[in-house]
Amino acid sequence: MSAPARTGRPFSDALGITPLGDGRFRADLDEAWSIGAKAHGGLLMAVMTRAAITRAADGAPGTDPEPLVVAADFLRAPDLGPVELRTEVLKTGRTVSVVAVRLLQDERLMLSATVTAGTLPADEPRWAEPVLHPSEPTADALGAGTPDRPAVGLAAACDLRFPADANPFMRGETGPPRMSGWVRPLGEEPDVLFALLAGDVLAPTVFNLGGRFGWAPTIQLTALLRGRPAPGWLRVDSESRSVTGAFFDEDVSVVDSAGRLVCQARQLALAPKG
Repeated sequence: MSAPARTGRPFSDALGITPLGDGRFRADLDEAWSIGAKAHGGLLMAVMTRAAITRAADGAPGTDPEPLVVAADFLRAPDLGPVELRTEVLKTGRTVSVVAVRLLQDERLMLSATVTAGTLPADEPRWAEPVLHPSEPTADALGAGTPDRPAVGLAAACDLRFPADANPFMRGETGPPRMSGWVRPLGEEPDVLFALLAGDVLAPTVFNLGGRFGWAPTIQLTALLRGRPAPGWLRVDSESRSVTGAFFDEDVSVVDSAGRLVCQARQLALAPKG
């Protein structure tokens, strides 16, 4: 397995794709953005989106398309290692273009997505809900690791902080299925693809209910990208509306350091078996 280049920018390093011709690209998934032995789902969506907007730009020279909507079905969890991305342009338009992306490993389909691309608005919102949480970590915010248990994988590939009074499972307690935190990339400022990843960066909300911890595989995730992030931290908040049987949902908002909503994500996932 060839590892992505190391430049001190783990996020940009992980997004490296190699054109193979005919709308196909190669990417390498390594342990930098892993959850156990698997690649992080938000990183997979960012890699697929990078391939899609590259393909959209190839089909419309002189344009610089950005993701507006990313909808992905997680069919199987790819192992760390090389993957192939196959893209197909479904529509090329003046306002939006749509590209289908399939991620395969060893010729086996792992994820399927559609990416709607266009130009993100730079205007101030005509209306937006007030931001109720601090846009930057507070002085008592907790880090992702401790001296006894350093962060690994995803938690070490970016800068993660958590409110001291949130996320009860981190204190061995139970509470409502809600999570909060702040995140930023290492060695660079956040861009729209990092905002997409941030929509899936927090621990599963069901951890707060207690009793069940471990792998919580995403079934389907749809993200709306609403703007280009300002430099600095991204505030992430997630909550479940219903945890029923083996399934739970998550609604996630990502707000930048200027207090602007930059990503909304909703997913259906399987609760850990415990």
